[in-house]
Formats: sequence, structure tokens, C-alpha cells
Amino acid sequence: MKFVDETKIRVIAGGGGPGCVSFHRAKFVRRGPADGGNGGHGGDVVVVADPQLTTLLDLRYRKECRASPGKRGADGDCNGRRGDEYLIKVPLGTLIRDAATGELLADLKVPGERAVVSAGGRGGKGNAHFASSTNRSPRYAQPGEPGVERELEIELRLLADVGIIGLPNAGKSTLISVISAVRPKIADYPFTTLVPNLGVVGYDDGKSFVVADIPGLIEGAHEGQGLGHKFLRHVTRTSLLIHLIDASKIDENDPLVAWRTVNRALELFDPELGRKPQIVVANKIDLPEGRSKAELLAKKLPKGDRPLKFISAATTEGVRALVQYVGMKLEEIKRQSEPTRDAAGI
Repeated sequence: MKFVDETKIRVIAGGGGPGCVSFHRAKFVRRGPADGGNGGHGGDVVVVADPQLTTLLDLRYRKECRASPGKRGADGDCNGRRGDEYLIKVPLGTLIRDAATGELLADLKVPGERAVVSAGGRGGKGNAHFASSTNRSPRYAQPGEPGVERELEIELRLLADVGIIGLPNAGKSTLISVISAVRPKIADYPFTTLVPNLGVVGYDDGKSFVVADIPGLIEGAHEGQGLGHKFLRHVTRTSLLIHLIDASKIDENDPLVAWRTVNRALELFDPELGRKPQIVVANKIDLPEGRSKAELLAKKLPKGDRPLKFISAATTEGVRALVQYVGMKLEEIKRQSEPTRDAAGI
């Protein structure tokens, strides 16, 4: 399935139905009272979060979404039927903005969550609404109001607890295939991963977290170089980052060059992303010189990024310990984010 994580569509809500001008007619009633009903409201355009969807592909070629209008009011004080709403299904984690103003209209994170992005027009009042003691036979009614029309920018941001980042060929796809049921394409050339992969990782007595691996970042990613910049938005919602480094390619003269390149790309894309907690992991320690170069990196890492974790995704050495450590850190972050109760317990 083609991965589509952004698109634009035009939405048009239904217009309200016009009110009715009518008078009661019955045998022996010469001049009956006004009994024109109100028009029905127009249908809304509603966006709903569907957990079965993983991409915006269904919306890529849908240029316009139009709800049905309200029906005209009828005689006998009968109101017109409300127009049917137009339902747009999107994946969890979808952001919806007004393309003209940039206003955030909805951020759908919960299955079944709904948001009205284009409200239907109100139905017009029938002449019965305007009848009074001084005007018993009004001969006018209101037309219905038009529905809201706007262009939407729809953007998908994957909902994951952990994001795996790093340079191309650091082993991100191999790692996610080992710790979860995801089976991404794996090969020894740059940009093997063309789309983010999402997997569920189990740890410690039935607990689990969701992890996403992001296509490799390179120097200048924030300016559009490479592929990773297109998908950096998908790690903005994560609580923790696994910064994976290919230990076999660490520069002995400057062991931090790969680490700095990725962190610079994160910070330039979004300063908040650059400040997210990271676990730095040296991968491929099973390869010649991999472990010795990883030890050089461990000595040079800033204290805030220690301890460096050593793993081999190919042989699974150290992987289980890493998963347990990630789960522990997530629980710690969750505890810190919970509001502190005061002494009174309020």
C-alpha cells in the first residue's frame, strides 16, 4: 500500500433548506393561520478517526467532499429534513488545518473521535415562525443559509511511543524487525526504508509500547536533502528516541560525527524534537572493529547521553536488555509527566 501522509481537499457543507409560506386550509375555515414549517439544516462535513486506516491514500485523489442540503419546510408546520452529513475517515494521529488561515481544526488521537470541519447552513424559518398578534398572516419566509466551504490541509503524524532514528544503514529496519512483528524491506544500500514502519514491542509481564523507525537522516535533512526530512513529523509525538549508530562506521578521529549529524537535523527541523530524551545505541558490534569503535564513542558521548547501549540487531546480542531499558525509561517519563498531587490530595 502506498504511504500517503499529507493531502489537501475541499469540503462543502450542505446549505440549509428554505422555510415554507403556507396557510392552514380546512372546510369552513375562511382564513386559516400561517402553518409554513422551517427548512432543515444542511449536513455537516465530519472527520472521524478510524484505527483500521494507516495512510491518507483514500483522500489523495478525492478533491471535493460535499454534504447534502437540508430539505424545504412544508405546510402543516412540518419542518424539512436535515441534510445527511458527509463522513471522512482518517487514521489516528491526523491533524486537520484550514489551508487559508493555518488554524488547527482537529487533532484526532482516539479511535472514533469526531470533529466537524465544515458546518452545515441553518434552515430558513417558515412563515408560521413570524406569526404574531399583530401579524397573523405573514407572507414571507427565510431562505436557508449556505454551508461552510473551505480547503483543508490534512497531515498524518504516526502515534508511537518510541522513534528509531539514525543515518542510512544504521540498522533501524533490522532492529524493528527483531523486536516486533514488522517485516520491513532490508538491504545494504541507502534509503532502503522509504516509509516509516510501526510496530508493537512487548516487554516485562505483558506490557508493551509502540515503536516507529524513520527513514535515514543525512546532513541537510531539514532543507529537504534525502528522505528522512519528509517523515520527521512522525517522531514529534514520541516520548523517547532511540538514536541508532552503526558502530562499524564510527570515525576513530571524530567518533561523534554521526551523532552530531542526526541531532543537528532534529534541532533544525524542530527545536522541541532536538530536546526529546534519547537513548544512544551502538549497533553492529558483531562486526570487526565494531565493539572497539563503540567503546571510543562511549568515552566521547556527553554525560547526559550516557550510558551508551551496545547491541547487534543481526545476532540479537543486547537487544532484549535494550527493550527492557526502553520500557523502564518510558514508565519513568510517564510518571514525571503526571500532575503532582498536593498534600491535601486535591
